[in-house]
Parts: sequence; C-alpha cells; structure tokens
Amino acid sequence: MNKLPSWFRQDIPDDKTLDLMQLFSEFNLHTVCQEGRCPNITHCFRNKKVTFMILGDTCTRNCKFCGVSKSGTVASLSIDLDEPYRISQVVEILGLKYVVITSVSRDDLSDGGAGIFAETIELIHRLNRDIKVEVLIPDFCGKILCLEYVLDAGPDVVAHNIETVRRLSGELRPQADYQLSLGVLSKIKELNQAIITKSSMMLGLGETEQEAVHTMKDLRDNKCDILTLGQYLAPSVNHYPVKEFISIEQFKKYQDIGLGLGFKSVLSGPLVRSSYQAEEACKELIYV
Repeated sequence: MNKLPSWFRQDIPDDKTLDLMQLFSEFNLHTVCQEGRCPNITHCFRNKKVTFMILGDTCTRNCKFCGVSKSGTVASLSIDLDEPYRISQVVEILGLKYVVITSVSRDDLSDGGAGIFAETIELIHRLNRDIKVEVLIPDFCGKILCLEYVLDAGPDVVAHNIETVRRLSGELRPQADYQLSLGVLSKIKELNQAIITKSSMMLGLGETEQEAVHTMKDLRDNKCDILTLGQYLAPSVNHYPVKEFISIEQFKKYQDIGLGLGFKSVLSGPLVRSSYQAEEACKELIYV
C-alpha cells in the first residue's frame, strides 16, 4: 500500500496558505490541519477553513493512526491560559463566521481541558454571537461534568470521533474505548437535544463493509446526526499501515447507506476528514 491513488495528489501550498501559516505562527496557535498532516491543507487554508487545536500540540494518548506528537510523560505538559484569547483574535482578523475547535487529549488535566474549550467558545461568541462554533472533543474519560462544561458554553455542533470499527478500536486506540465514545454522543443529546452531534470514521484500516455499516448503525442508535467517512492515510512508516484504498464507488455506497440509516448529513470520500467542509455538512441544520 505504498502507491497513492491519483485523487490524493494535492496542490503545493500557495501564498494564501503560507500567509495563514505565518499568522498562526505569530499568534503561537496550533491547527490539526498542520499537526495532523491533513492532505486538504492547501485547499482549506486558501479558503480560510481552519480547525484550531487547543491545549498544546502534544497528546497524552498513543493512538496508532494519529500524526500528532505524543508525550512519554504528562509531567512535562503545560496549559496556556491565554490561548482562547489569541484564537478569538485570529477569528476576528480572518473574519471567520464558522469556527472549528479540536484538541489533543489531556488526561493529565482534572477537567481534560473542558475549561479551555468553554472559554474559547465564549470568547468567540463575545466577538459576535452569530459566529457558529463546532467543537471536536475528546472523551474526557467519561466525566459528565466536563461534558456539561463544554455544552453550557453554547457550541452549535459537538463532534466526537468513533474513528474505527469495534474490532479494531482497542488496537488502534489503546487508551480509548468504543463503547465510551458511543456513550459520549448519546450523553450530549441527553443533556441538550438541540445540539447537533457528529462523528467520523476512517476507512481502509482493515474493516469489512459489514463492520463499517454496523458502526454506522451504532452511531445512529446513539443519536449521532452527522457522519464523515474518509480514507485513512498513515502519517509515517511508524504508524498503523494502510490496509486498503477504498474506491470512490464504495464511498458513495457508504454515503447512501448512511443517509438511509437516518443521518441528517453524510460526507463520504477519500479526502474527507473530521472537520472537512464542516460548515457545509451542517448548513441546513444550523442556519434556520
């Protein structure tokens, strides 16, 4: 699985992309677009589509598919209390109307970073309450109070990724739990029915079609509204290897199945990622 299909060929960074990277560097901000080595970075940055990554650039977990830096010890990690304010400044500078915020997992923090999530949302809303905010959250180790803290700040969309099928979850996400992830999505709806929920699954990790569809059904059973499906690409030779490149026709089939299961929106394609075309995926749901 060393040769990429032709549809993964991407444009080299242009001036707009490089200018955005420079801006983030000046404000000492991280994006999952850069840290996660997203193949869509030029296309998205060119159009001022960005996913801010809060709580630093180092994760306390060791998922085998993820390109974000890992920490061997939590003792060396810190928290940047000024980060939410700097993000709000950049949101204002860029004139963003839809903001996506994710984070590394910070199991070393008692609140898992929920407080920084909440403050970031609140500061963006102080700029303009009409700015829509989507957050892609970790599982907070199942702590309901942390989840409530984020929801009380008023995000429009809350995403939590299932990532892969049940059979592969333990190997790929050794510090996470498939059932807990489903529970997070279900609990969000229990706490606030109006919140739009979202999840994402990578394909090409060795899952079968039956397993993928079963995972989609699990997500719907736990009241997930939006689903994104994309091709897994190994960040390096040291990460979990790609087992299969899913065909465009198969991605279309999964999209049809997902809509048939009752998802309100399904983005499915090789280059689709968790936050890819985030605003477009839920436009009909939030602009009412």
